[in-house]
Amino acid sequence: MQPFSFKKQLWKRLKKNKGALFGLLIIIFSFFIAVFGYFIAPDNSPNADLQTVEIQAKKPGYTQQFLKIYTNNNTKQGWFSKLSYGENPDYKLIPVTGKTTDNTTADSIIINKYVDEDTAVRMAFAVKELIQNHGKEFLPQLLITKKYWLGTDKFGRDILSRLIIGTRVSLAVGLIAVLISLTIGITLGAMAGYFRGKADAVVMWLVNVTWSIPTLLLVFAITMAMGKGFWQIFIAVGLTMWVTVARLVRGQVMAVKELEYVQAAKALGYTHSRIIIKHILPNILGPILVIAASNFATAIIVEAGLSFLGIGVQPPQPSWGLMIKENYNFIITHNPMLALIPGFAIMLLVLAFNLLGNGLRDAVDVK
Repeated sequence: MQPFSFKKQLWKRLKKNKGALFGLLIIIFSFFIAVFGYFIAPDNSPNADLQTVEIQAKKPGYTQQFLKIYTNNNTKQGWFSKLSYGENPDYKLIPVTGKTTDNTTADSIIINKYVDEDTAVRMAFAVKELIQNHGKEFLPQLLITKKYWLGTDKFGRDILSRLIIGTRVSLAVGLIAVLISLTIGITLGAMAGYFRGKADAVVMWLVNVTWSIPTLLLVFAITMAMGKGFWQIFIAVGLTMWVTVARLVRGQVMAVKELEYVQAAKALGYTHSRIIIKHILPNILGPILVIAASNFATAIIVEAGLSFLGIGVQPPQPSWGLMIKENYNFIITHNPMLALIPGFAIMLLVLAFNLLGNGLRDAVDVK
C-alpha cells in the first residue's frame, strides 16, 4: 500500500505544477516521435539521408517538383525493420522545373532538370522504362511535388525528417547514460553510506578523482579510448555522470540507516543486501528521480556538444549536434534557420527535463 500511496501523492502534487506537466508532455511527445519517427518523417529512408544536392540549403517552406525514377531495388522489409531502420528507397528523384512534355510518338518524356535557380538541363527518358510494366495511366504518378517544411541542408536532405530521426539519438543517449549512471552511482553510493569505513573511503576517493577531471575532457578520453560511434557515446556519457548520483545516494543512505525501521530489520536478522534493496532504496526514490531527470538533460547537452565537435554520433546518422555542425556556417549567410532549428530542439527538450526535475523535487518534498 505504501508504494501505491506514494505514487498517488506524487502524481497529485505533480499535477499542480503546470511547468512540470508541460515538460512531461514534451517528453512523452518526444518519446513517441523517437519510436515512430520513420513512420512520421516525410523522408523515411535510413537515417533520413535521401540527398538531392541540386536543392541544397533551401529555406523553410521550399517546394520542388520531382520526377521519380524507380530502380531494381525491390527488397521487401518487415514492419519492425521499417520502424527501426527506415525503408530503403526503390527510386531516385530528379528535380525538374518548368513544363514537362510527353512525346507520345517517340514514347519519351522530356523534362527540364533543375540545376540551380538560373540553370536547367533538358533530358529525355523512355516512357517504357519509367512505367515498368504499369499502364500509361501510371505516368502522372511519377511527377511528384514535395514541400520541405523546415528547408534542406547542404546535401539537399529534408531538415524536418532529420530532426525527427535525430530525436531518437538524443533520447537514447540520455536514457542509456542515465541508466548507466544510476546503476553505478546507486551501487557505490549505497555501499559507501551503509557500510562506511573503508568502503566509504574508497568510494569517496573515486568520486573525488572523477570529479576533479572536467566532464568534457573525461568524455573525450573515454571516447578516444573506445572509438567514435553510436554506442560508444552512450557509455562515455554514462561513465562521467555517476558521481553526482553516488554522492546523493550516500548522503540519503547515511540518514535513513539510522531510522527505527532499518534498526528493526537488522534486529530481525535480514541480510545487508535485503535491507538496502527492499527497505532503504525505496524510501530515497524521490531524490533519485530528481537527479535522474537532471542527468537526462545534461546527457543530451553533452551528446550534442560531442557531435558538434565531431567525436560523437558519426554521419550520416542524424544528431541534433551534428546538424548544427553541418549547417552552422549558414548562420551568417542567407539561411540561419538551418542551424537554429536543431538548437531550438535541444533547448526545448532540455528545458522539458529541467522543468520536470524541478516539479519532481517539489513533489517529493514532504515538508
